[in-house]
Amino acid sequence: MAMTVDLPALEQTAAPRAVSARWRHARPALGLLLPVAVALGWELVVHLGWSNGRLVPPPSKIFATIVELARTGELSRHILATLWRVGAGFALGVVAGTILGAISGYWGLARRLLDPTVQALRAIPSIAWVPLFILWLGIFETSKVALIAVGVFFPVYLGVMGAIASVDRKIVEVGRIFRLSGPAMIRRILLPAVLPAYVVALRVGLGLGWMFVVAAEFMGASEGLGYLLIDGQQLGKPAQILAAIVIFAILGKTTDWLIEIASAPLLRWQDAFGARGGA
Repeated sequence: MAMTVDLPALEQTAAPRAVSARWRHARPALGLLLPVAVALGWELVVHLGWSNGRLVPPPSKIFATIVELARTGELSRHILATLWRVGAGFALGVVAGTILGAISGYWGLARRLLDPTVQALRAIPSIAWVPLFILWLGIFETSKVALIAVGVFFPVYLGVMGAIASVDRKIVEVGRIFRLSGPAMIRRILLPAVLPAYVVALRVGLGLGWMFVVAAEFMGASEGLGYLLIDGQQLGKPAQILAAIVIFAILGKTTDWLIEIASAPLLRWQDAFGARGGA
């Protein structure tokens, strides 16, 4: 018997999928609506004379400041210095947090021995480390990278330890029933279960790394976006301060987006509500 194909039904099914695909591609642009609207609104307020824009310059003046810094070559120098510090500190913090978090999560005795000390250290304010790192490591790059690594370490450690410790025991028992070896258990059961929380921990750690780099660049830095903030404050240049803040926001969002993009293929198996963009 010949099979008939209902073309109208196929077209009706394909149309919502095409609309959904276009909506998914356009969705990232929605995140720009709020900052663009705020920027245009403030530009209009200053243009109409409702504010002189002295303490909070309009976006046009901030953009002109960024252009001028880029023209003189200062902007690239400061951005590269900050990116190097954040990248080095992030790498060190991720390695240490992943290793110690995996040990504490997988081995109960290590968790009882190690975790109380780590939790106590986590409660110490970041600024409290500054004089100690200056005394130990000096005011140059080593102390700055170490401070950033401290900020990155704690969320990565907590994310890994908590994810491993909360893996469903029934899944582990299934692996034991199939007589999986230790490496196979980690690769086929623990790693997929831990990976979503690990990606979130990396993103939180990266955000703290960008926060800690400002404190790090307060420690006698002669270049970096944090130095631009201090220089703008001392010279009374609010446009320079806001320009540095805007660049911080752009770089922070870009690096967070890179982690999200890099981890997306590893999390494609997820069938959670949020994994497919929600409603």
